[in-house]
Amino acid sequence: MATMKAVRFNAYGGPEVLVLEEAPLPQPGADEVLVRVLAAGVNPLDWKVRAGHVREWLPHRLPLIPGWDVSGIVEAMGANATGFKKGDEVYGMLDFGRDGAYAEFVAARPRELAPKPWSIDHLQAGGVPLAALTAWQALFDSGGLIAGQSVLIHGAAGGVGHYAVQMAKWKGARVIGTASASNAAFLRELGADQVIDYRSTRFEEAVRGVDVVLDTRGGEVQQRSWQVLKKGGILVATLGIASQEAPDAHGVRGVGILVHPDPEQLAQIAALIDAGKLRAVISTVLPLAEAARAHQLSEAGHVRGKIVLMVRE
Repeated sequence: MATMKAVRFNAYGGPEVLVLEEAPLPQPGADEVLVRVLAAGVNPLDWKVRAGHVREWLPHRLPLIPGWDVSGIVEAMGANATGFKKGDEVYGMLDFGRDGAYAEFVAARPRELAPKPWSIDHLQAGGVPLAALTAWQALFDSGGLIAGQSVLIHGAAGGVGHYAVQMAKWKGARVIGTASASNAAFLRELGADQVIDYRSTRFEEAVRGVDVVLDTRGGEVQQRSWQVLKKGGILVATLGIASQEAPDAHGVRGVGILVHPDPEQLAQIAALIDAGKLRAVISTVLPLAEAARAHQLSEAGHVRGKIVLMVRE
């Protein structure tokens, strides 16, 4: 059996369960492509899956290769796969239910991929798909954000947040972000009109009447956010809505989202990157062998932009 290097875990637990080992080389199905992985983005979902926090709604068969952000090169095509050819540079968001990209190769469906932005390298591209798609789908598909509206983005310097700031500004919205004071200048560079230091200021005392809230935090941040929306406004939450009673009481709407692959949106995101309107900010690059360290950093929080694993140089 042909094998490859991959990071897998055989039991749920802490970062130490991640092991770099030989794993079976995936064989693409008739409607799939085989991608030679050059970079894999690291997202909070990765460590939540590894720790077993989401196994009730996202069960996996172990051992599992995590990582659902990928940038690489098409190595082979299934008999019925269309849209790409061997040698194409691609990036994408993989199906949550299957093995991911912490490996030398991954099998993917063409609808999970799009041509890689030509203006950035694979390391940068590996940090784009899942977080940028989440921001796009939250702001535009669910939030309906349009020019002239205002949006409050919680965790604005993080993976989803830093893309959301730029996308909202590109759309013509007034952008307000919560972050630590150390990230204020960074967010203004990305286009934020107002940055609220969550450590020194309660955002609900500084903001009122916004059209959209993008909540990447949940908990008490979500509870305090309902009051900052204008009547009829909407809060879009990446971690779900705790209760519909609160939005109903404030005359606003709340919706939870789960990001999904969308090749057309990936193509639009790539076009924005290539036009210089969207930056992929990578804070840390680590080799595949240090996946456990990447999970430790992600789990600790306070990551500016994204963490990426370099699978091949």
